[in-house]
Amino acid sequence: MDGWNKLQSSLSGINFAQAGTKITKGLSSSVQATRERLGQVSADEITELPQEYKDLEARVDALRAAHIAMLKITKVYESETYDYPVQIQESLSEISSSIGYNITSFAASNLKGTNLPVPNPSAPPTAQHKTLPHALARAAHSAASSTTTAVPGGAGDQDRLGKALTQYASGWDKVAAARLDQDASIQENFLHPWQTTLNTSIAVAMKARQAVRVSRLELDAAKQSLKSASAAKQEHARLEVENAEDDLVQKTEVAITLMKTVLENPEPIKNLNELVKAQLMYFSIAAEALSSVQGEIEELSVAAEGEYRKSRDH
Repeated sequence: MDGWNKLQSSLSGINFAQAGTKITKGLSSSVQATRERLGQVSADEITELPQEYKDLEARVDALRAAHIAMLKITKVYESETYDYPVQIQESLSEISSSIGYNITSFAASNLKGTNLPVPNPSAPPTAQHKTLPHALARAAHSAASSTTTAVPGGAGDQDRLGKALTQYASGWDKVAAARLDQDASIQENFLHPWQTTLNTSIAVAMKARQAVRVSRLELDAAKQSLKSASAAKQEHARLEVENAEDDLVQKTEVAITLMKTVLENPEPIKNLNELVKAQLMYFSIAAEALSSVQGEIEELSVAAEGEYRKSRDH
């Protein structure tokens, strides 16, 4: 009995008349939208929105399209591997090594105190950055190491190629570090705020425009109802049209204000400037590092060529 009383109490708080009106309006606007889509409504039966509103709509659409177009490409900066396609193979190799290390470590810890042989786990695999600059630096370091000639006493000596490869690796180490700094800066100062603008202020303006569209459909549906209303319902239908007109005016003004706010927001230009700054810093560091390396390698190249020609002359 208490449950029934609670149900009655909750139902009494619902304004069924208001809910019914919303449902009716929703059905009417849906019917109106369908009729317009099917071409069953003439142009003069569709309420014309202010030209200012339509112009702002076009500009907001262009702004939204610009944000989406830039995000479609620049989101690659969220993935470290965007310039290194062979990273999948290296990742699989690292996963395999990691599994092997975990199995060996597990066996070593669980076989202690038994008569079974205890495996000696090697050092855990070290994760490597999967970028082209990092890969070039690693490859050059490895190649330079292979050109080292062992000498008595444990020291080693590199030929000119080995020295050139060492210089090359050193240059790309600097470029690799700059690449990571660039990506982090772009993510923080461009991608995040750019996405936020799209998901907040632009999205709010789009929602306000949708409210205008629904209100306009409700108004035109009310006008159609007024045309077909009987004499007894004419006054009620006329009031419905007046209320719908007031609602459309209010929602249009709100949408215009929100769209102007979005279009006047300087944040997107500021974000774009941060993108360019990060890219410029990266390419500047890369150019400086590689320029220095190129000069040193060129000296080694000239010396090697001179020595080669001299040996050929003899």
